[in-house]
Amino acid sequence: MPPIPGSGLAKGLAVTLRTMTKKTVTAQYPDVQPELPPRSRGVIALFEENCTVCMLCARECPDWCIYIDSHKETVPAAAPGGRERSRNVLDRFAIDFSLCMYCGICIEVCPFDALFWSPEFEYAETDILDLTHERDKLRDWMWTVPEPPALDPRAEEPKELAAARKTADKLRAQQEAEAAAQQAQDGSAQDGPAQDDSAQDDTTQEGDA
Repeated sequence: MPPIPGSGLAKGLAVTLRTMTKKTVTAQYPDVQPELPPRSRGVIALFEENCTVCMLCARECPDWCIYIDSHKETVPAAAPGGRERSRNVLDRFAIDFSLCMYCGICIEVCPFDALFWSPEFEYAETDILDLTHERDKLRDWMWTVPEPPALDPRAEEPKELAAARKTADKLRAQQEAEAAAQQAQDGSAQDGPAQDDSAQDDTTQEGDA
């Protein structure tokens, strides 16, 4: 059946009439901040305490916009007779957001949870060279990272939590056993002098008799 002439115009006018009857809503930005979804991809935040300078994020970045510098330090032996160890110390961690395409590969491949998505989006600059943000700025964005969503109550407990709970229970049991042994030792030490005093009293009574 061929379309009725003017049906498309009628549909367009119907949409216009429906829109005209609705109240307009204007987002009063920047006075009112927008409510962003929890998984918004704003910027990449750095938790540098977890960074081991493995360079995996920089190698996997398709845009090569992550710049990392580090040096090695010698850590003294933890126990007498042990050997010294060397560890990497982070000197620079910068991301050029003029090149970043927000793919999130660096966050996914980080094995130590040092990179996170932050919903922060107000980082525009007047000069494109200033879009290379250093680790201090990336660390400040870390405080804007939302909390992870709650686990499914029917999901299995993560292995890390199970291992940590097992270790904590073992340590608690060891501490309770040590406390019980110490209490028993203190009780036996208190009972000893009392028995000696009673024996002396018996000896004194026999001498008087």
